[in-house]
Amino acid sequence: MKSIRYTALGLALGATTALSAVAGELTIATVNNGHMIEMQKLTPEFEKTHPGITVNWVTLDEGTLRSRVTTDISTKGGQFDIMTIGMYEAPIWGERGWLEPLEFDADYDVDDLLPAMRDGLSYDGKLYAAPFYGESSMIMYRKDLLDAAGMTMEDNPSWDYVAEAAAAMTDKDNGVYGICLRGKPGWGDNMAFLTTMANSFGAKWFNEDWTPDLDSDAWNNAVTKYVDLLTKYGPPGSEANSFNEILALFNEGKCGMWIDATIAASFVTDPSQSKVAAEVAFAQSPVEVTNKGANWLWAWALAIPAGTNQSEDAKSFIEWATSKEYIELVAATNGWASVPTGTRMSTYENEDFRNAAVFAGAEVKAILSANPNDSTLEPSPYVGVQFAAIPEFQAIGTVVGQQMTAALAGDITVEEALANSQAAADREMRKAGYY
Repeated sequence: MKSIRYTALGLALGATTALSAVAGELTIATVNNGHMIEMQKLTPEFEKTHPGITVNWVTLDEGTLRSRVTTDISTKGGQFDIMTIGMYEAPIWGERGWLEPLEFDADYDVDDLLPAMRDGLSYDGKLYAAPFYGESSMIMYRKDLLDAAGMTMEDNPSWDYVAEAAAAMTDKDNGVYGICLRGKPGWGDNMAFLTTMANSFGAKWFNEDWTPDLDSDAWNNAVTKYVDLLTKYGPPGSEANSFNEILALFNEGKCGMWIDATIAASFVTDPSQSKVAAEVAFAQSPVEVTNKGANWLWAWALAIPAGTNQSEDAKSFIEWATSKEYIELVAATNGWASVPTGTRMSTYENEDFRNAAVFAGAEVKAILSANPNDSTLEPSPYVGVQFAAIPEFQAIGTVVGQQMTAALAGDITVEEALANSQAAADREMRKAGYY
């Protein structure tokens, strides 16, 4: 059996390029999330049935992954044969001809993919990335702590009620914080969460003429509430926390409530990972003045950069890793509650999965409720829930995320952060010729 080589973050760029040029070797860039780590562990099963193909992994945190793959594909660097990307990149890069369209055998059953996932990873009717797992966002909370406070959690609670619940669950003397939320800067990090929160307050990224709208009252109200929540009831150092950091805190019993990716549900309810697995319950995301755009829609997906010399082998791996059979392999290895979710209707129709995954109903409800074509209270010109599907958004979202982190850390005021964000977004849109 051929071995998998796990490539560290510090791998030299030249070495990566050399690896990807070797016939029969695939170099894959992926994110350091639990399901992706499990895929790496199970890759020898792929290699058994595909002799002559060896898989090399470059595993990165979200922000670094996005930066590395964007630089590589835009400069035709050729470092990777397969890239882990999402709904933001797939249609934009597909339109530009940077990705190879994906066509699979009938056994793959592309029609089984959830329409929201398939549509979000396509351009002009062609699939450019295959979803490995899909997600929306929802509330994950400690029912035992809420019960002790004499409170309940309904779907789509108000943000004021969330604040009351967070206050009631906070016990700093015992290291329990009422709410944990992303604070680490990044368009797909703190801004993924903050955009959905702002949506629910009636905010939007751009007006219909593409002028930024980040200095609006709606954005101010949302970010002020966000900073207030984490300052009063969040863990110390929240400005450095992303998905993995908060997952560790939650599983240690240190978070009363967490609003984040639905994919986390399989980890926080796993007794082998979570000390509070038996106490976790779920609800749909909070709202303020609207439920439009209150929960995000995303897929981590596998794509083939145009020009790779390993396209056929790459397609074979993607077909295996995103298939029904792969989901069944994970179920046989780790149990149905641990399978990657949010991609295929057949998963949710499977009785074994529904019996094992207490979160299944809440997860699919959140996914099906997210609408990238109607995510803001007032009309906006862009597609996307937690992002705007235009090439300029990545740079804008990154800068705005840094400003929000600075406000959370207390380095600047919310008003200053939003004024700086507005100015930066305006410069970028003018430079791009939107007005």
